[in-house]
Amino acid sequence: MQQRSQETRERILEAALRVFADRGYDGASVTQICENAGVSKGALYHHYPTKQAVFLALLEHWMASVDDGLEALRETQTDVAELLLQMADFSQQIFDAADGRLPMFLEFWSQASHDPTIWKATVAPYRRYREYFASLVREGIASGSLRDVDPEVAAHLIVSVALGLLLQGMLDTAGTDWKKIPRNTIQLMLEGMIRRNA
Repeated sequence: MQQRSQETRERILEAALRVFADRGYDGASVTQICENAGVSKGALYHHYPTKQAVFLALLEHWMASVDDGLEALRETQTDVAELLLQMADFSQQIFDAADGRLPMFLEFWSQASHDPTIWKATVAPYRRYREYFASLVREGIASGSLRDVDPEVAAHLIVSVALGLLLQGMLDTAGTDWKKIPRNTIQLMLEGMIRRNA
């Protein structure tokens, strides 16, 4: 019973992802999501009380997969500079996993700009990632591998680069080699942060 319930939730989220990416949040309807998922409205409302709840569940699901990937990398790497480069490589997996559905990212931003509930759900991970990267930079400074830079400013830069690359990747999928650009960009940024021995 529990497995069937989980399968239904997953079908609803997969269908919602397609419908939201195709029609946008405002253009998508619960009816369209249900038809796409092959479930009744009652089944959808049993798991998600509103269309907004489905939308937020998609955001949560995406952020959880990013968190899991970053944490797995952090467990295997102690050198902060190398860890940041591996995280840049991980961005390719995010693109691949999105399977052409990255326009949902723009939907999250768009809805966040005028819906306080979605804004809170969108800004929370953004702030969490800023603190996450600030703590990594502090760790690198403490270990002596990074110069004594402002960790908060460095974290803003890292998050800005990540979001900028994500946006460019959505807008210009064939315009550049997205397997190399994230690593090369982070490498260039690290040139100003790595402590050099005299």
